[in-house]
Amino acid sequence: MRKIVCVLLGAGLLAAASIAMAGEATAPLSTAELKQAIGAKGAATVVFFQNPNGGPCKMQKQILDTLRQERKNNFNIAAVSTMKQEDQKAFYDYGIRSLPSLVLVDKSGKISRVFPPGIQNKETLVVALDSLK
Repeated sequence: MRKIVCVLLGAGLLAAASIAMAGEATAPLSTAELKQAIGAKGAATVVFFQNPNGGPCKMQKQILDTLRQERKNNFNIAAVSTMKQEDQKAFYDYGIRSLPSLVLVDKSGKISRVFPPGIQNKETLVVALDSLK
C-alpha cells in the first residue's frame, strides 16, 4: 500500500511540474539543434525526445514527418536523441523520463505544452499547433 501511495504521489508531482512548466517557462536551449530550431522562421517547434531505434519513437517520427509535410513545414521539429551524448542535458532540463515525449514551444520560445509520454496522434498535434495561432 505504501508503495502505491508513493508511486501515485510521484506521478502527481510530475504532472503538476509539467503543467507548471507549460506556458510560463522559456524553453531550455541545451543542444545545438534546439538553439537552431526554436523560434526559427517565426514558427512553433515540436521538441521530440526519442530513442531513434525504438519502435514507438519510429512511429512518432512518422506521424511528425507526415504532419510537417501536410502543413508545408510551418512548424519546426527539434529531435533530441538518447543516442547522442551531447543531448543528455536536454532530457534533464525538460524533465523527460519516458519516450517518446513531445514538448511544444511557441514561436517566442515559451513552452506551450508538455505532452504525456507515449505516441501522440496527428489529430492531437494539429489541435495543439492550431491553438498557438
